[in-house]
Amino acid sequence: MKNIKIKSIGIFLVIFSICLTTKGQNSTDANTSSITKNMKTSATSIQRVTFPNRNITIVGNLHLPKDFDKNKKYSAILVGHPAGGVKEQTAGLYAQKLAEQGYIALAFDASYQGESGGEPRFLEDPAVRVEDFRAATDYLSLHPSVDPAKIGLLGICAGGGFAIKAAETEHRLKAVATISMADLGQLRRDGLNGTLKDKIQQRLSDVAQQRTKEANGGEVKYMNYVPNSLQDIPAGAPAMYQEGYEYYRTERGQHPNSTNKYLFTSLDKLIGFTALDHVELISPRPLLLIAGSIADTYYYSQQAFDMAKEPKELFTIAGASHVALYDTPQYVSQIVKKLTDFYSKNL
Repeated sequence: MKNIKIKSIGIFLVIFSICLTTKGQNSTDANTSSITKNMKTSATSIQRVTFPNRNITIVGNLHLPKDFDKNKKYSAILVGHPAGGVKEQTAGLYAQKLAEQGYIALAFDASYQGESGGEPRFLEDPAVRVEDFRAATDYLSLHPSVDPAKIGLLGICAGGGFAIKAAETEHRLKAVATISMADLGQLRRDGLNGTLKDKIQQRLSDVAQQRTKEANGGEVKYMNYVPNSLQDIPAGAPAMYQEGYEYYRTERGQHPNSTNKYLFTSLDKLIGFTALDHVELISPRPLLLIAGSIADTYYYSQQAFDMAKEPKELFTIAGASHVALYDTPQYVSQIVKKLTDFYSKNL
């Protein structure tokens, strides 16, 4: 019975879905999130920037250090947000903190999400997500105030998996770090801790049927990243999903551009994706994996660490969960200190 209960929870967490119309709004209100409000108290400054990923316009926030001098050359950090997140949330918080340490930091919205362009909206395409990092690297490499030989990378949650995938073959990224990293391909394929492995063929059949329905003009189907309410969380669900609700669906981290939905038909692309198949190619560039000791996703960072070559480090935050590393002050301060040391030594 215990095994059946675990599987049912896993199915709920990954297949939790809703049907909505194709219309949606992308708000440009930058002041809703409590994180964004906190960023306004920083001595750093933010510039809204755009750059192309092929035919898609990516929108980012470029965080500049205090007393920024346009005639100087700075080290720069790309910051990729979690699945379902936007640049104004945890990615923006860490970009701000890194700017406070003297770096130029670029947090950007993934293609099809947030303020960035791309149709259909809310598509979660891993290949394009990886290419977003390359396009952002193009942008920073050409920025007059960035030293192109000193560009680092930070990815959070699924953004960490996509960051690793990009860094495997993108040699312009000189130092790679992740926070609460998750391989979104493995997560969608297997479920958390393997709870969906025996459902994969049925799920792919469901995607195939939905694609045919939409091709015939039927209603578009979306899925939620996290439950929309506490009542939607079943008893015994992993802690990260309640935390996900609290972060994304309450004032703690909610932002109007983070809509908590993605296209159901994204699953065929995600299920075929693996972020960690060539982690060893990052070497001899350094890899830093930061994860909470009680995170439900800790095993992804452990897996990446085991597959990577030196130099590598798995830095564990004692007592911290997956989402706690997004914004909890006592953990953020530890992480920023670690990141500052890591980038200062390697950029």
